[in-house]
Amino acid sequence: MSAKDNAAVIQLFDLLESRYAMRVIWALSDGHPQTFRLLQDSVGGVTPNTLNTRIKELRAAHLVDHTGQGYRLTTLGADLARRLSDVQQFAGKWSHQQARVAANATAPQPGA
Repeated sequence: MSAKDNAAVIQLFDLLESRYAMRVIWALSDGHPQTFRLLQDSVGGVTPNTLNTRIKELRAAHLVDHTGQGYRLTTLGADLARRLSDVQQFAGKWSHQQARVAANATAPQPGA
């Protein structure tokens, strides 16, 4: 990976690491515009001030836009959401594996 590509990944990760940023993208990933209040409910637990800040950051990054019907992902934001769906699939596999490891760790050992 080139230094320029690496810098772009770091910049994107910095944005996505902001509290609730990924939740906003995930909440809008179904393609339906959401009002501020509906988005706040969809994200859950976010204060209006924090949500407003995240929306401003995501709009500045051209991942989220506002239409007359509410907030929605841009084409670029929708592309990111599709790519994040791979993370969802991975998370399911990972969680299942973690549960197996935990179950094995608590199971009585033969001969013990």
